[in-house]
Amino acid sequence: MGGGHGNQPGPLFMSRQRKPLTRFGIYKIVKRHTSGLCFHLADKKCHGISPHVMRHSTAVGLLEQGVEVNVIRAWLGHVSLDTTNRYAEITLRTKQAAVAACFPPVETSEALRPNNGWRKDEELMKWLSSL
Repeated sequence: MGGGHGNQPGPLFMSRQRKPLTRFGIYKIVKRHTSGLCFHLADKKCHGISPHVMRHSTAVGLLEQGVEVNVIRAWLGHVSLDTTNRYAEITLRTKQAAVAACFPPVETSEALRPNNGWRKDEELMKWLSSL
């Protein structure tokens, strides 16, 4: 990285005044460049994008790609693995919701139901349940 004294690396991000950016400075830059962008959660309200949202999204993406949870814990700087396990729980809920969406609503009449032969495939159902 350079720029530091002795073995100390210099700051990773610097302001226009060549001073280290604080977390508040980074937050302001992200908010400035993402204003007008939003994402929707279960409550359907527009939520803004922040460094925390970007950090969380990256961590969930890494977990979904199979990166070991201890590696993600170290990268995030979590002291406790319980904190990082929240990401695993969120990912598991997302998968369970996707599997549940494959099932027709209870009130659907038998005549209108699509061919559900795939539900009789025990290996497929076991695999889907494991997600």
